[in-house]
Amino acid sequence: MKGKWIEVVKLAFKGKRFEDHALDVNALSEIIRFKKIVAETAKILWREANRKERLPKHFEERTKLYLRRIEQGSALVPLETFYGEYEQLFEQEPVELKEAIELAHKTILAVEQDNPLPDNFPKSLLSEFEKWGEDLAEDETIEIIPPGKEPARLTPKAHLRLVTFAETPYEAEAEAKGEVLEADIRLARFQLWLDERTRITVNFTPELEEMVTTALKDHQTCRLYIKGKGEYSPQGRLEHIKQISESWTTTVSEPTLLNLMAPPIEDILSELASEIPEEEWEKLPSDLTDNLDHYLYGTPK
Repeated sequence: MKGKWIEVVKLAFKGKRFEDHALDVNALSEIIRFKKIVAETAKILWREANRKERLPKHFEERTKLYLRRIEQGSALVPLETFYGEYEQLFEQEPVELKEAIELAHKTILAVEQDNPLPDNFPKSLLSEFEKWGEDLAEDETIEIIPPGKEPARLTPKAHLRLVTFAETPYEAEAEAKGEVLEADIRLARFQLWLDERTRITVNFTPELEEMVTTALKDHQTCRLYIKGKGEYSPQGRLEHIKQISESWTTTVSEPTLLNLMAPPIEDILSELASEIPEEEWEKLPSDLTDNLDHYLYGTPK
């Protein structure tokens, strides 16, 4: 292939299992988990930096990691990326990949030193970080070594701290858009429905009361956008916005699914029944309604 290989990080596996620079095949799962962490972190960082949801073409190729050899030093695994096919489309260095690796390095370093996680750590990836290192024995360590950096060490103790982070709700900046379907003026909070199944609770100040009540009154065509301090579940799901920093409304021309009357269940069942051939209906026993438990569970008639 035309191009060049660029080493972006080394993973050093240390412990009795990895002596003589032998990599236990079971440890390959740790490399795969690290690869997934880096790839997902790169996506999040790019979206935040560019304020876009759709990734650029060939992005996943750009953040792909390769294992081509194992070096001495217990088991020292250099991970590389290949730069060649898309030179004209990107910068000369894989910036997104290096930023993601740097953040993973800072995260493990913070956990190792019992410090808070980096401010730009993507909390939605806590569950992925929690899985990394879960198979390490007490005497084993994985070191992350970016070029020119000191190692950050993932040990069983550090992994337990990651588990603690992953089980704890957290606060971070939040943005949401939805429909106001319930408001409590006395408690100064309302329900914002993001879609027909997802809602969050939002606190508001007296200055925003008129906007909230107007959005509630005109909920069929009014959508409320808010930014502020959010509370997230350990899995990264936004559950509550406790403080609004920005807010505005917009009008939609058509009501959303939340406002459309769903068809009665009888109509749905009737439509489903009409799709069943008549000969199939004739196979049903005549006393099915009276002896439903018998035909479903075998109970006596």
